[in-house]
Parts: sequence; C-alpha cells; structure tokens
Amino acid sequence: NGTEKGVEAYQGCQQMYYAVKRQMTCNMAEENKEKLNIRLFVYDMEMPLRCERSEEIYYRQAGKLITETLNTYYSYFKGKKSDKEILYAALIDIAIKYQKEAAHNDLGPVTDILSKLTSEIEDALK
Repeated sequence: NGTEKGVEAYQGCQQMYYAVKRQMTCNMAEENKEKLNIRLFVYDMEMPLRCERSEEIYYRQAGKLITETLNTYYSYFKGKKSDKEILYAALIDIAIKYQKEAAHNDLGPVTDILSKLTSEIEDALK
C-alpha cells in the first residue's frame, strides 16, 4: 500500500544518503572544523544533519546529485517499477559514476611507470 511504499522510499533514500556520506572524504585544516546544523533537501525529503563547515558544499552537491538522479529515474519508471527498484537503480547509477571517477583518478599506473623510468635512468647513468 501507499504507506509501505513511502516507508520503503524513505529507507531507500536513507540508505543512499549514508552510502554517499561514507564515500565523501575531505582533508581539512584544523581551523575549519566548526560544525554546522544544516537542512539537506534530498528528492522529496528534508534531512536535518550536522557537518563540518568545510564539507557543507559536498553535502549540498550530494543532495543535488541524488535528487537529480531520482528525478530522472522516476520520470522514466514511475508506475512501471517499484519505488525500491527505482531507488536502487539510482543508487547504482551514482555508485558507477563514483567508481569511474575513482578509477580515472587512480595514480597507481602512473607511479609504476615513473618508478620504472627512474630505475632505467639510474641504470643508464651508472
């Protein structure tokens, strides 16, 4: 019924929120550790939360990304798929974007090549 779907939608949004929150990291200076109480709007829900002042922008961007992704999925699948399926599809979409970005920023291969080149240069100079 409608109440169960609402609860499932809320739980799905809550799970998505915590997944995104765990993935967001930021190195911050000690002086910027002031906590803020903010109201984050995610899709059809307002979420009060506490965050570091320096991380507020990331929370706002995450809320916007989740809302935009859910709007897209709901516009295509509302009435065709369950709310839970739509939420999980949106969550997977966001996770895939994150994984692609993380892979794109992986410096491991570059570090390996630089180590090999450094070794070859050192051998050539001997």
